[in-house]
Amino acid sequence: MDSRDDAASYDAMDHTQVNTRFVDDLLATGHELRDVLDLGTGTALIPIELCRRESECRVMAGDLAVSMLELARYNLEITMLTHRVQLIQIDAKQTPFATGMFHTTISNSILHHIPNPRDVLAESLRITAAGGLLFFRDLARPSSLEELDGLVATYAADADDHARQLFRDSLHAALTIDEIRTLVAEYGFDPDTAQMTSDRHWTWCARKPESA
Repeated sequence: MDSRDDAASYDAMDHTQVNTRFVDDLLATGHELRDVLDLGTGTALIPIELCRRESECRVMAGDLAVSMLELARYNLEITMLTHRVQLIQIDAKQTPFATGMFHTTISNSILHHIPNPRDVLAESLRITAAGGLLFFRDLARPSSLEELDGLVATYAADADDHARQLFRDSLHAALTIDEIRTLVAEYGFDPDTAQMTSDRHWTWCARKPESA
């Protein structure tokens, strides 16, 4: 999603409910949110929502797509949050950050964009501090074309053709709940730390072991 059209279509869609639910569930973990890294921040809508509700929170918001970051900068300026959210162009598979740098690493809907999501998880584990929180949410691939069409009809009915196609492609590329559970188990986490949390999303929420 590196084109200007993709970024504009994404930003124009109404993500309010999804972003609010993401922040609700993140806050419900009870984890102290100090220095947060948001991987695949897109147009920075989740960092904005998080900073609105957590006065002490600071966010490093990274994305590979320049077009997304350009819109993110605009969104931060109009919400007057440029002093609390720092934007950076990064590859989530290989970041410039030091090992254990962040107390919290979050991501919404990045893994379905990555050909090998193991690379993102491995890097996220490296840069998250021991005892830190990893909170990842993404679309779940439907089990049938009929189910996929139903989700597009339900959640993108009012979007333009380009946005609907982006949503369809994302659902098709997403991991199933069984696939993400298998993936996190490879890194020593209980598969049940990944759960379906809506009719179209799974969430992986886990703490990095203190001994790691």
